Amino acid sequence: MENQRQNTDRAALDYHKEGRPGKIEIRPTKPHTTQYDLSLAYSPGVAAPSMRIAHNSEEAYDYTSKGNLVAVISNGTAVLGLGNIGAAAAKPVMEGKSMLFKTFADIDSFDIEVDEQDPDAFVRTVKAIAPTFGGINLEDIKAPECFEIERRLREELDIPVMHDDQHGTAIIASAALLNGAEIAGKRVDAMQVVINGAGAAATACARLFTECGVSRENIVMCDSRGVITSSRDDLTPQKAEFATPRPIATLEEAVKGADLFLGVSKADVLTADMVRTMADNPIVLALANPNPEISYDEAMASRPDLIFATGRSDYPNQVNNVLGFPYIFRGALDVRATTINEEMKIAAAQAIAQLARRPVPHEVLEAYRLDHLEFGSRYIIPKPLDNRLLFEVSYAVARAAVESGVARRPLPSAEEYRRRLEQRME
Repeated sequence: MENQRQNTDRAALDYHKEGRPGKIEIRPTKPHTTQYDLSLAYSPGVAAPSMRIAHNSEEAYDYTSKGNLVAVISNGTAVLGLGNIGAAAAKPVMEGKSMLFKTFADIDSFDIEVDEQDPDAFVRTVKAIAPTFGGINLEDIKAPECFEIERRLREELDIPVMHDDQHGTAIIASAALLNGAEIAGKRVDAMQVVINGAGAAATACARLFTECGVSRENIVMCDSRGVITSSRDDLTPQKAEFATPRPIATLEEAVKGADLFLGVSKADVLTADMVRTMADNPIVLALANPNPEISYDEAMASRPDLIFATGRSDYPNQVNNVLGFPYIFRGALDVRATTINEEMKIAAAQAIAQLARRPVPHEVLEAYRLDHLEFGSRYIIPKPLDNRLLFEVSYAVARAAVESGVARRPLPSAEEYRRRLEQRME
């Protein structure tokens, strides 16, 4: 195992270093080979669009790349499973996120690493550069600062702002919740849910679960000290929001009879014995990376009626944010949404869930070297390389933006929107 990890590390270092260092670059999109081309691109021609924008800032969407440009912004305080490694060390991850935006949704992206941990200074910095962008993807910012940072930026900017560690995870986990409940024959509003972890992702998941129908009274959240109960005096506002009055103290007590366990914490905190005490047809979303709260082999051996998902690509049912964020921003940008609201998040979760219930195309099976795949306990959410996600999720998000009144452009028909996406991806 150690040799395998070392080989992977070496391959990853070579991948990032060889040729042109890093993973992204900038290329011109207009002719630039003649003197006339350059006179239009820069001086004197560039004055014309600049003056149009000076009189009407909305025309920046018509004459610049703003409308298809997202900033991936981090201060490096909560990077993957690496912790507070700093802004510079976060750059490979942010470049990777930018690469995924382009690959899956043809969204141009700049990665911006801000060496600032003070929330006020961080917010000021992001607001100062916001005119460049059509949307802002916040990434890998530690809790609880991330809550305040996102809230303020959403309130003070008129472009979509989303902290993907919170809402991307919540959207995909909610899709898994909806489909897991369907497969297990459970009513969402009657499900007992246990969430292990109380950081940014856990809080966002709990909130979106309630939007999807889970009763707040049926949610038990645990942190490193055990069950978050209303009798504790050490709770942040986010933890207090989901404090339970139940007289229980441990994760072991919490999972007894539970319908769903969501882990956004650390490896090996859930045991097979705990899983065996859960309700019939239990759903376990063990999302700690790289090693889940319970190993795949141990979980699958615990009981035959288990519906199990992890964040890993080498097991069935990968809960992966790439199923969401490229398409959420694609839909938001395409109707010039001023925010990403709850209606848009729920629409994304429902679209992802519904797609998994449809027959799987041959090209998806081929990409994963599978002979067969159908909706069921081993396929509750779509595969990341399913090209149908682009239209289904983007259109659902764009439609929700229009219907909820946060779009500044009308939504074309489904057929026209699909045609535009196909042309873009060509």
